[in-house]
Amino acid sequence: MKKWILIAVPLVILIIGGILINVYVNAMKPINTAEKRALLLAKKHVSISKVNDFHVYNGSESVDVIEGKNNKGENIIVWIPEKSKKVIVRNAKDGISKNQAIQKLLEEEKPKQIISVSLGMEKDIPLWEIYYRSDHNLINYYYVDFQTGEWLKKIENL
Repeated sequence: MKKWILIAVPLVILIIGGILINVYVNAMKPINTAEKRALLLAKKHVSISKVNDFHVYNGSESVDVIEGKNNKGENIIVWIPEKSKKVIVRNAKDGISKNQAIQKLLEEEKPKQIISVSLGMEKDIPLWEIYYRSDHNLINYYYVDFQTGEWLKKIENL
């Protein structure tokens, strides 16, 4: 009886592990496909030697965002709106940093917890989106213009 348990338990763990790996791989397929598509389109406009990050920003429109390096070793950011496919490329040094965007938020608001800070785009304006919780545990979004560092809009108390 003990032999069956010693065989069955590892077998069940192996099967469950295989199922979880399969679920993860299938869940990542759309993101990997979007990244490949965005990279092919971006490379028609700029030479990208390394991709540091890729994500899809979902605002009023979905935008693919690539952070990486060009062939000169400069940090660049590429925004590609889903509908227009208009490729917008900026040197990272030509805009404000993630920390500067957070600093802008802290000058105006008192967040309890900053949950995420990511690049995005609204109406062809590259921006930083800061997602945070307020003192009353309410969800808030704060948008800062990537190039100027100016506040663009807030969505509060969700």
